[in-house]
Amino acid sequence: MPISACKTRHRAVKAGGVELFIREAGEANQPAVLLLHGFPSSSHSFRHLIPLLADAAHLVAPDMPGFGFSEAPLQDRYEYSFENITNTIEALTDVLRLERMFLYVHDFGAPVAYQLAMRRPERVLGLIVQNGNAHDEGLGDAWDTTKTFWADPSPENRAALPDWLNFAGTRDQYVGGVPERLHSLFPPECWHLDWERMSRPGNIEIQFKLFEDYKHHVARFPEIARYHRKHQPPCLLLWGRHDSYFALEEIMAYARELDRLEMHVFDGAHFLLETHHRECADAIRAFVADATTERN
Repeated sequence: MPISACKTRHRAVKAGGVELFIREAGEANQPAVLLLHGFPSSSHSFRHLIPLLADAAHLVAPDMPGFGFSEAPLQDRYEYSFENITNTIEALTDVLRLERMFLYVHDFGAPVAYQLAMRRPERVLGLIVQNGNAHDEGLGDAWDTTKTFWADPSPENRAALPDWLNFAGTRDQYVGGVPERLHSLFPPECWHLDWERMSRPGNIEIQFKLFEDYKHHVARFPEIARYHRKHQPPCLLLWGRHDSYFALEEIMAYARELDRLEMHVFDGAHFLLETHHRECADAIRAFVADATTERN
């Protein structure tokens, strides 16, 4: 008996020479949504969202190289930059024959999503931005030491960086700076799983390499603004207001550039889907239906 398309399937796919773990649901003839996760997580972030939308979209959530259950090639045979990860994810879309798609943009998924969009804007049906940074306004004072290190990666400036590539830092990605009243909503297996995968041999170095490379995403902000203004992709913005990493001012920066923009701000955090996956699913369902109708 065939498996229902509404159920989430899990498998490994070879793309660009890397074995990627993916979660997938929905029918191939439905609007495609490519879900790109953030640091330090994986497609595990979308485990609650995918089943809620599988009757309305073809959802594909890959673990990026070095994350989750995807292969983490050693650095001597794989370049850990967001440009190269984009190459790998683009190869995945070709393998899966995703010709046009919505891009779900979150955290480290933002550099990948925007490079995909700017390379081939005709493929983008719309953007679903969930706590994804693409403007200087989103980088508040907490980024000052990082910017100093990016400008001058000296041992002294590296020593001044927060110590986040450890178990405590992984947990803080979920609940750091979040009001105590919300802590009980976050299941601890999230950061335990993330840390178990991140602490694989060589992976801490991989994650620091990507942290360093994020400066190139920041340098592309003017290019992203031009992409927004020229191509005007429909955009759904979903935001957890207790995000400790990206400032709330980021929202209005999107509003400055995009004409077709729907915004929802929730009493959630950086990992919004841990607390508001149902609300986000409702908004995504309506957005995908409307944007698809407009395109046809």
